[in-house]
Amino acid sequence: MPELAEVEFYRKRWALAGTGSVIRRLHANADRKVFRGTDAAALQRALTGRPLGASETSAKQMLFRAGDSGWLGIHLGMTGELFTAPATHSPGRHDHLVLFQDERALVFRDPRMFGRILFHQGPAAPEWWRRIAPPILSAAFTVEAVAAFLHRRRRAPLKAVLLQQERFPGVGNWMADEILWRAALPPARPAGALTPVEVRRLWRECRQVCRQALAAIAGKGDHLPADLNVGIPRSWLFLHRWRDGGRCPRTGKPLARATIGGRTTCWSPARQGRK
Repeated sequence: MPELAEVEFYRKRWALAGTGSVIRRLHANADRKVFRGTDAAALQRALTGRPLGASETSAKQMLFRAGDSGWLGIHLGMTGELFTAPATHSPGRHDHLVLFQDERALVFRDPRMFGRILFHQGPAAPEWWRRIAPPILSAAFTVEAVAAFLHRRRRAPLKAVLLQQERFPGVGNWMADEILWRAALPPARPAGALTPVEVRRLWRECRQVCRQALAAIAGKGDHLPADLNVGIPRSWLFLHRWRDGGRCPRTGKPLARATIGGRTTCWSPARQGRK
């Protein structure tokens, strides 16, 4: 499933190409479950003839403005992606939303349809957007907030707690493994067992991984890498975690994999302990 940095990568694909250009027509597979709860006809009326406006990413979601009061929300789910195509693009069966502009088509494709299209009209951002937890890179993500959250879930394994979006928005499976590996913390360790020094280290690595992932995967400013993950250094766990016989890039010792908190987890026993 796309995580914080991958979502930002896809948002920029549309934003850098299509922001400011008028949406001339719209294709929507309105009967597919990606439109559950969304009035596709209202979306079509509101977006057609209006320019694609400013956009932003929060956690695993993105939001685009259209006109003065239109808000288009996109959640990529497990297999969703955004890309641009020629204006003559003929939508395929998995192209559930296509915004046609004079010089291009902006395509949302989702083969497994776990993603979602949301639409809201009004002067203020929709409630579902305002409910997203404060970003990890914001001032609201404090050591104290992290410590309190870990304490409330003190019996749960750290890996499972890091995947909870109400405190760690945008963190998914690979980012959680990366954070714990850098912080030298075992993924199966109970969240309430951390010392104050370890909590601070976890907080610091959460911010560092988010910051570096955004720069490596989604680029800086208006720069967009040619493809996902092309800029990730080999010094990260990310590039070694699924390789059979993979080794920890810091210790050179074998990596381990197991299901922890319901998710496949990779860690370095030499650096983080057995679990």
